[in-house]
Amino acid sequence: MKSLRTIALKEAQNRISPEVKSPSAKISDFYGSNVFDKKKMRDFLSKDVYEKLISSINQGELINSDDANQIATAMKAWAMSAGATHYTHWFQPLTGTTAEKHDSFFEPSGDGAIEKFAGSALVQQEPDASSFPNGGIRNTFEARGYTAWDPSSPAFIMESKAGKTLCIPTVFVSYTGEALDYKAPLLKALAALDKAAVDVCQYFDKSITKVNASLGIEQEYFLVDESLFNARPDLLLTGRALFGHMSAKGQQLEDHYFGSIPERVFSYMVDFENEALKLGIPLKTRHNEVAPSQFECAPIYEEINLAIDHNQLLMDLMEKVARRHHFRVLLHEKPYAGINGSGKHNNWSLITDTGKNLLAPGKTPKNNLMFLAFFVNTIKAVSEHADLLRASIASVSNDHRLGANEAPPAIISIFLGSQLNDVLDEIEHSRISKKIKEDNALWLGIPKIPQILLDNTDRNRTSPFAFTGNKFELRAVGSSANSSAPMTILNAIMAEQLVKFKTEVDKLIKKGDKKDIALLTVIKKYIKESKNIRFEGNGYSQEWEDEAAARGLSNIKTTPKALDAYLTEKSAELFATTGIYSPREIHARHEIMLENFYKKLQIEARVMGEVANTAIIPAAIAYQNALIENVQGLKAIGVDSKVSLDIVKKLSEHLEIVKTNIDAMLEERKLTNKIEDTREKAIAYDEKVKSYFDTIRYHADKLEQIVDDSVWPLPKFRELLFMK
Repeated sequence: MKSLRTIALKEAQNRISPEVKSPSAKISDFYGSNVFDKKKMRDFLSKDVYEKLISSINQGELINSDDANQIATAMKAWAMSAGATHYTHWFQPLTGTTAEKHDSFFEPSGDGAIEKFAGSALVQQEPDASSFPNGGIRNTFEARGYTAWDPSSPAFIMESKAGKTLCIPTVFVSYTGEALDYKAPLLKALAALDKAAVDVCQYFDKSITKVNASLGIEQEYFLVDESLFNARPDLLLTGRALFGHMSAKGQQLEDHYFGSIPERVFSYMVDFENEALKLGIPLKTRHNEVAPSQFECAPIYEEINLAIDHNQLLMDLMEKVARRHHFRVLLHEKPYAGINGSGKHNNWSLITDTGKNLLAPGKTPKNNLMFLAFFVNTIKAVSEHADLLRASIASVSNDHRLGANEAPPAIISIFLGSQLNDVLDEIEHSRISKKIKEDNALWLGIPKIPQILLDNTDRNRTSPFAFTGNKFELRAVGSSANSSAPMTILNAIMAEQLVKFKTEVDKLIKKGDKKDIALLTVIKKYIKESKNIRFEGNGYSQEWEDEAAARGLSNIKTTPKALDAYLTEKSAELFATTGIYSPREIHARHEIMLENFYKKLQIEARVMGEVANTAIIPAAIAYQNALIENVQGLKAIGVDSKVSLDIVKKLSEHLEIVKTNIDAMLEERKLTNKIEDTREKAIAYDEKVKSYFDTIRYHADKLEQIVDDSVWPLPKFRELLFMK
């Protein structure tokens, strides 16, 4: 009987790419066609209601029930004109995936049936909250929870072969009002940042009345043929290969990065890009990444809430479209040992309603001072809450990637580049005069704050948080993550920091200092206080680990301990002052993240035991038995059987170690499962159960190198990585 691997290899070799037709040769012809955007709002809404909806989007003003009914009717009319029959509240629970419950527009009536969608259904719905992660906020028998419409993220139509559904982005909260999703805290953080940033902007430009955080998310991913994927239980159930010896050829020739995109992959890319563009996701870039079978796509920058919704939607789309091409997408941060893993670089900036990027250096001293205020406050915010930012990117899968000489280390530091470092050093060591020169430029011991140029320095790929010309790039976010988690923290700590900055500046002004002198005095103080977080060198080096320790910077390498930062007094004060999390909410989230961590390791341990016991060990024993027969046959005819006998002995050694460690891991898992405290259980899974993984894998991979290739049951790395 043919093995599953043999069948999978044959199927993978005979793939034919499906034909992909773009809706138009011009993307502008179909971009946003499946989105209830401003143009469609104007077409389907009265002018009065349209203006109220835009005001709600821009200013957060409430929409009354009459207007909600009109918006719902218009949204239904547009959706049905596009072929939609159902609608759903689309939300982001703490599972890490998106969720939806579809309802039909259809309702029975006395005369037959009608299509109906009321404002109440648009604004609020009631999905079952008991089966989503809640960290103890809800009991299993308490099912009530609410989704509530987020007008700032436009509704869209999701297409499938079976039909079309109107999707309405929403927040998800418990019956008692606690957030059970990623979006609600993010919206609170953005509101806090908006207010704090506008208050600081008033020092420089009174016309600024709103500040939005913007975000561009680079999405890295791997592709693997669907048949090969299905023949690997570890990929199927955990998203990563728990076994597998590295292919003789990996990424060492550096020939994949930015190389010619394989035809089958290119067809897939065009297909999912078309679907994404119809949904208003502004994808701009596609290319091969560093590792074989690794790729990246990236959009143009958007308002941060929309950018994250689009990234979550994009990940769903990528997986759905991959099925049409007989691919599977691997979003795990480290699906294959021995080659680069995947990240999700978050490029963050601040944009005013007047169109100014607050992190873009200007050409005049005054504008440079405005830039420096926000630039230095960002550095100060990260310096104050580095451990919390580290916690926000923590996950069982990202632990494989951080500090693995392919991604930033677990030490949070900031890279600025030589020119900006020099500017900050010069300001730090300059004397601030109390006099203002005639041209209104400050005297700092230098004629003016020097002009700061865009792209003034090389990029540092080893830095977790790097300034890249007019934005900061948080490179440490994992490829499978919901960016809301780190972006909620980043925007919250920035909001808190700007409030503190304004308080200190106002105190100096009240004491009699000129405004610009007060601003620069506080900026200079912050430069000194946050200097330890700045690092320009190689973040991968042991020297940096040693230096970081000497500076007092944390190097928390595993998730369970990194998550402690959510529960510190400093974090509690941050969440309270910004109104983002109540104590109950943050303790619940801490519990959920720990549960998620140990449950994923629990699944990996189970899969590892199952695959070893039912596939790897039997294959090795079968080959061993064939060799034993060979040894006996050679002996019978008087021929020396030393080679076969040596192989039999090696097989026995590796089999013994694999089986012994699998059994020991099983016993350790049983003991760990009895631990009631969630944090202790997560740490035990990380330090005890997981400690067996490398030994089991090492010896299983040795068996892969010995056992006859024709009987090895699992598709090998050379097949997973190079068959596409």
